[in-house]
Amino acid sequence: MDFLINPFGIVLEIKKTRKGLGSKELDKQLIDDIVRYKKHPNCKKLLCFIYDPEERITNPKGLITDLENMDTTFDVKVLISPMN
Repeated sequence: MDFLINPFGIVLEIKKTRKGLGSKELDKQLIDDIVRYKKHPNCKKLLCFIYDPEERITNPKGLITDLENMDTTFDVKVLISPMN
């Protein structure tokens, strides 16, 4: 967990792409994070910020859609910057 804003029940998870951490690896890591944070007693919302300066994520909109719609009982928002 990178940051927990406890009064609001928000967890902020921050990732940066690099060699060896592209779309596939990020997807797996964030799916694991969603499962873990959903069980956290103080987490009601997960915000994922992905910094992708070299644009290693090949389909950012697809990744966002997949992660945000993975679990309809848990609020997940994903922001990728910059977005090609």
